[in-house]
Amino acid sequence: MKKDRQRVRNISEKFLSDNWYTLKKYTFEFLRSDGTWQEQNREAYDRGNGATVLLYNKAKKTVVLINQFRLPVYIAGDSGFLIESAAGLLDNSSPEARVIAEAEEETGFKITQVEKVFAAYMSPGAVTEKIHFFIAEYSDENRLNAGGGIADEGEDIEVLEWPFEKALEAIKTGEIIDAKTIMLLQHLALKGIL
Repeated sequence: MKKDRQRVRNISEKFLSDNWYTLKKYTFEFLRSDGTWQEQNREAYDRGNGATVLLYNKAKKTVVLINQFRLPVYIAGDSGFLIESAAGLLDNSSPEARVIAEAEEETGFKITQVEKVFAAYMSPGAVTEKIHFFIAEYSDENRLNAGGGIADEGEDIEVLEWPFEKALEAIKTGEIIDAKTIMLLQHLALKGIL
């Protein structure tokens, strides 16, 4: 890994925007596999790292998902609403602490134990964000409130408690098109958890 980092030199950056998060243009030299250095330009959007959690109930064979509006999805031509696992930016918290807080804010379920399953870059061609993926078991007794997110942050979230099989089918039909959610549902299926 350290050797790979030596394939980049002379990095310069130009600040483009910080309207929502930070967008910069980078110019750098990259050592190609043929031994030549090539100057390249890329823009990178830095929004910080995030974490996501999929709540599941073994006894009921259900998962808790959320449905919320996402402007980029709307701009791309879809409805704008995505069915997702609860998630949020770390905001100087640990990934574990963040998903516990997000689960409560977005779904209304208070969870105390989470299991980390992996971390992944979701759009490494343009975004620096690494997402930490978790699963957590829930029960009806964990429900503190209706969830729905934080209105001051523009959240207006519908909470969905679906049978696991319905969620898997929703991937096939295109009703669930959010990558992080698909990855977590597939993880549960591959591990035989539900």
